[in-house]
Amino acid sequence: MSKKALFPGTFDPFTNGHLDIVNRGLILFDEVVVAIGVNSGKKHLFSLEKRTLFLELVFANEPRVSVVHYEGLTATFAESIGAEFILRGLRTTQDFTYEQQIAYVNEDLTDAVQSVFVMSDQKNASVSSTIVRDLITYKGTYERYIPKEVYAEINKS
Repeated sequence: MSKKALFPGTFDPFTNGHLDIVNRGLILFDEVVVAIGVNSGKKHLFSLEKRTLFLELVFANEPRVSVVHYEGLTATFAESIGAEFILRGLRTTQDFTYEQQIAYVNEDLTDAVQSVFVMSDQKNASVSSTIVRDLITYKGTYERYIPKEVYAEINKS
């Protein structure tokens, strides 16, 4: 039986930290579904279509990674697509505390899905989408924080 993990997020934008977690997930799982959560109440720098394109470009040559969007509860969505695991990355102890709370609620929602936490590489510990968004918005240098495919696509405009 193949092991499938869901890696949820808004990915606005997708960073090298996210890429690191997906790559670590591919060591543990047969398939990783990168799922863009749709939250109409949240303002994004990049549209859902653009974020989807970024991810499709990054994983164009990785058949074990698929890209989807979803609305609603992550655990329920994971169960609906047959993912047994929710993959989450940890950079700091604050990340752990936050993710632990979500994992406990997800456990209450379904027994079919387990949360799995992996540590990010140290070099990505300071990378967050929020920081990268600010660098992009205010014309800072951000190339080293995002995959080359994402950087090239952002700079096409």
